[in-house]
Amino acid sequence: MTQPIPEAREPVPDGVRAQILATEHWGLLAVRSQTWSEVMGRITAQLMFTSASLLFLALLGQSIGYTETFRSLAVALGLTLLLTGTLTAFRVHNASQEDYLFVKGMNRLRAGYLDIDPTLEPYFITGLTDDEVGIGQTYTMGPTRNVSHVAASSGVFIVAVNTIVAAGVTAFVLWSMGPWVASIGAAVLGAAHFAFWIYLAWRNWQVNLTPGWVRFPTGRTPGRLS
Repeated sequence: MTQPIPEAREPVPDGVRAQILATEHWGLLAVRSQTWSEVMGRITAQLMFTSASLLFLALLGQSIGYTETFRSLAVALGLTLLLTGTLTAFRVHNASQEDYLFVKGMNRLRAGYLDIDPTLEPYFITGLTDDEVGIGQTYTMGPTRNVSHVAASSGVFIVAVNTIVAAGVTAFVLWSMGPWVASIGAAVLGAAHFAFWIYLAWRNWQVNLTPGWVRFPTGRTPGRLS
């Protein structure tokens, strides 16, 4: 029995290709915007909660003094802040992971635009490849990514806030053992807390750089879509 010969399909016009790519591009932009809007709301709520807690402790200290009751309430409130702060840090951490993939997807779409018309390349300021070089280009708009970009990120910011809270709770817990013990314990635990979260972020960044995920590497020559 002879197999039917598939009908030859006409090439898709460039205008249709561009429209499909642009639709996906706008979809990624919308989801990325919604993600960071939600994350910024979470960070704002956590900072408001932290500020209100510090104000409460300040007023409580003035009314009852720095007694054992005050220390117990400070530890309980600090642990609550650390719990909500840790959940917020996980959300920021996951959003950063998602954001990397959003950027990777949009860089791939720009590579598709260039496959349709390679002469567009000089007009793009964002990255045109989905490897580390191209994604870094999109994040920084050209300049080389340095430590200031990482230090000023939302992830490092919320981790720093949580580290201060963790160190403060430790100091209150160890305060009965003397100020030096409390200070050293707070410093050690705070440093360990910060180092753990930085290591977690670094490990996930290495996962992002998996070579198998790169489809449009730097140095690729744009050409017509087949």
